[in-house]
Amino acid sequence: MILGNLSGLSEFRLLGFSEISHLHPLLSVVLLSLYILTLMANTVIVLIINSDNALHTPMYFFLTQLSCLDICYLSVIIPAILENLMVGTVSISKTRCAMQMFFFLFFGVAECFLLAAMSLDRYFAICHPLHYTIIMSSRVCRSLVAGSYICGTAVGLIHTLTTFSSPMCGSAIDHFFCEVQPFLDLLCGNTFPRETQVIVVAVFAILSPFLLILYSYIRIISTILHMASAESQQKAFSTCSSHLLVVALFYGTAGSMYLRPKYSYCAAVDKFLSLSYSLVTPLLNPIIYSLRNKEVKGALKK
Repeated sequence: MILGNLSGLSEFRLLGFSEISHLHPLLSVVLLSLYILTLMANTVIVLIINSDNALHTPMYFFLTQLSCLDICYLSVIIPAILENLMVGTVSISKTRCAMQMFFFLFFGVAECFLLAAMSLDRYFAICHPLHYTIIMSSRVCRSLVAGSYICGTAVGLIHTLTTFSSPMCGSAIDHFFCEVQPFLDLLCGNTFPRETQVIVVAVFAILSPFLLILYSYIRIISTILHMASAESQQKAFSTCSSHLLVVALFYGTAGSMYLRPKYSYCAAVDKFLSLSYSLVTPLLNPIIYSLRNKEVKGALKK
């Protein structure tokens, strides 16, 4: 209910999946199983890469960072969902809600830019192989990762500070964690400036890295098509296909969530999209990279 400006609000209520309460036990078991499986898979990837000197290359350095981000990203969201499924509507303090929103945005945006860095790595490896080791030095790789984390921090701080400093006229969040979009329904008065901010930041954090990835792969595909050997073409396509699949899953769901106006929001659809990019993609990342990569499979056998 709209009760006026709740400036002294100290906690919120997460409604979660209240409309399908009869499925909560089943969903809890499924999500917990997938959560454990995803943590194990990403941890194995990190351990394999760190233990095999042959995998100490820029490509696998970025893959290690991706797995670490996925572990942290999941650990922000899934425990909140499981709590909601087990106890129903959850009361969450304002401080905890703000921290949840910040870390969700921090890890999500950092992953967007990390995937862009990985596309640059593939671009230089395929389009400029003779200069690859010079261009993608360890210093450059660390700088790209640091830049991803800086962008994640900036976006997380901007959204979190502006959201929780705005006057609110409600306390019930129709979601299973403190997402950005559901908070727009709680704000008092004209929400257009906040809606605009969400879209502008999403263009920077989602669309910009995606366009960089798209440009990189246009150049990569052009280079591959000019290769004389069919075997070389097949090897190059195999190297890039894993990354492209991850990009399509991650950016497709995240973009459909943030790059649209408020009036098109649907709580049920938003919850499904949130589950897709916060659970499905981190689960598929290690599976795609390990099952489609001979070097990782060889290191796993060792």
